[in-house]
Amino acid sequence: MTEVRSILRVVDPQTVREGAGVKLRRSIALPTLDNVDPFLLLDDFRSNNPADVLAGFPMHPHRGIETVTYMLAGNVAHRDSIGNAGVIGPGAVQWMTAGRGILHEEMPQPVAGILEGFQLWVNLPAAAKMIPPRYQEFYAEEIPELVTLAGARVRVVAGQVEGLRGPVTEIEIQPTYLDVSLPAGASFSLATPEDHAVLLYLFEGEAEGLTTDDVLKEVLEQVPTQAQAAA
Repeated sequence: MTEVRSILRVVDPQTVREGAGVKLRRSIALPTLDNVDPFLLLDDFRSNNPADVLAGFPMHPHRGIETVTYMLAGNVAHRDSIGNAGVIGPGAVQWMTAGRGILHEEMPQPVAGILEGFQLWVNLPAAAKMIPPRYQEFYAEEIPELVTLAGARVRVVAGQVEGLRGPVTEIEIQPTYLDVSLPAGASFSLATPEDHAVLLYLFEGEAEGLTTDDVLKEVLEQVPTQAQAAA
C-alpha cells in the first residue's frame, strides 16, 4: 500500500546578500528552517536587475558538501582550484563535490539583464567528507526530459523517473533532483525511499494552496508540484 507523504512545513524565503553582495532569496539555512538533512541550503538568485548579481561570488572555499547550481535564464561562469572552468546557461547544471576541500568562484552573466537560477547545498556523509574534490557540468540538451501520462513535464537532473535516468552520477548520497512543470490540471507523484527527506520549491504558479516561492519539507512520500524537487 502506498503511503502519501504529508506536508510538515511551508516556509517563505527571506532576502539575503552573499558573496560580493549578490541578492538572493533563501529558504533553507534560516531560523525558520535550519536544514532538511541532507539539504543544508537553498538559494534562489532570480533578478532582472544586473546590479543585484554582477558582483558574483569571488574565489571562496567549500569542504564536506556538494553544491548544485541549476540555471533557468542567463549564465554563470565557474572556475575552481582543481582546474575546471566553464559556463552554464539555461537548463544546465553544475554539481561540485567539495570533499576534503576546494576553492571556486561563480560569476553571474545576465542575458538581457535577466538571471534566474538556484543553488542547493547537500551534506556529505561522514565517510565521504575527505574524498577528493570533483566537478561535473551538463548542458540543457544533456538532461533528459519526459511528459508523464498525468501531463507533467519532468527534467531529470539526477536520479531516475519512469526508467529515465539523469546525467549526474558518481555522487555520494544518490539524490533525485527534478525540474517539474505542470500545465493546469496536471499532477505529478514521485515514489521515494522511506528514509529520504523530500524538498519541493514552488518557483512559479500555484499548486494545492501553495504560491510562488513557497518551499516545503516532507518526510513521508509523493509530491504534487510545479517546481524544483529534490529527494
